[in-house]
Order: sequence, then C-alpha cells, then structure tokens
Amino acid sequence: MASKDKPVAAILLSGGLDSMVVAGLAQEQGYDVHALTIDYGQRHARELQSARLIVEKLGVGRHVELSLDLRQFGGSALTSEIDVPKSGVTDDIPVTYVPARNLVFLSLTTAFAETSGSSDIFIGVNALDYSGYPDCRPEFIASFAATARLGTKSGDAGTPFTIHAPLQYLSKADIARECDRLGFDPGWSWSCYDPTPDMKACGRCDSCRLRRKGFSEAGVRDTTPYAPDAPAIEGENA
Repeated sequence: MASKDKPVAAILLSGGLDSMVVAGLAQEQGYDVHALTIDYGQRHARELQSARLIVEKLGVGRHVELSLDLRQFGGSALTSEIDVPKSGVTDDIPVTYVPARNLVFLSLTTAFAETSGSSDIFIGVNALDYSGYPDCRPEFIASFAATARLGTKSGDAGTPFTIHAPLQYLSKADIARECDRLGFDPGWSWSCYDPTPDMKACGRCDSCRLRRKGFSEAGVRDTTPYAPDAPAIEGENA
C-alpha cells in the first residue's frame, strides 16, 4: 500500500535487472515506489511477467501496465521480424534499438508521475555497459529533464521533475553487486531479447552477454535459467 508519509518516486519498470535495482535503490532512499511498465509488443514480453513479480516482491505502492503496440511501427528486432543479433556486442547502434523508445517512455512516465503527485522519476539507463543506444546517454537524460520542465503543469508551477539515473555510470558488474547487496534474487528480473520456446534466456543476444559478463565479473550467481547451448562465460558461476 502507498504511504502518505513518504515522497513518491515514479519508476519506469521494464522487468529487467537495471530497473529492478533502480526500484530497490529508490525504496532504500525512502521513496514510495509507483511503477509504470510498458507492454509495447516487445519480442521479449517475458519481461512483463518479471515486472509483475518485482512489484510483488518489493511491495510497490502503485503499478500501471500500459499497452502501446510499437509493432505497428516496426523498425527494430524487438518489434518486428528482424533477427536478434547473437554474434557479440559491437560499438554500433544495433538493430535491437527501438526508435525513440526512451523518449516516448520517459514522456509517459512523466505523465504517470504527475498523476502520482511525484516530481521524482527514476530510470535504469546505463552509459557504460550498454549496446550503443543513443537514448541511454547522459546528454539525453539532461535534455529530457529540461523538456519535462517546460512541457508540464508541474514544471510551469515551479515544481520541475528530477530525472534520477543512479546506474548511469555503473558497470554491469557494479549493478550485479547492487542487486546482491539489496538482497534481490537476480532471477526475479529478465534481460534476454530472444527467449527460447521453453522460456529460457538465450545467453547469446547482446543483453544476455552483458548481463552474464557483469555477474561473472562481480562474482555473483545469476539465477536466470539459460539455454543449455548458451556459450560459456569465463568465470561464470554455475
């Protein structure tokens, strides 16, 4: 249940590791978490189940699951029939980039925050161990905060939104350590872009590779079920 004694934080909760850790950090800072999850027709819709589980485990005060079918636009391996790349992480913007996703999602989270009486928005973007997405860059987050101030009733009334991105400069290993420190089970979250038919993480897509490498470097066991043929990661805990 929501608490009247705590400030509210609006969290963009995908169901992934990063957004789960961000929700935990917000709670640790004394916020009552209100979570927004976007069902955008993503190939890895399995993450929606994880978002619901995280909400249950963390006792989130308010959870809204919003449908927005970006498959009608396509343009991404996550919202169309384009193959998810599995040959390794590159420095180029990959085909798993969903056009303007965080721009759209942060706009929706801002609207959600206004209805929650919150001026604090948390998002799990990361500028270090990420797949080259332009909407994870610090410059974008800073620019969006200015836009939210100019384009909302709250901003006009002198109560601008603060965009919190506490993982922005952390490595994936650091994030894995934070997950462990918070006492969270990594298996509550979901990262894989292309799950197997029996709902195991493929272990080969960019998101799986970054996640597995991070947990391996952190020396923390990842309880996510991976496909039996997923390539070995040096130092990974069995």
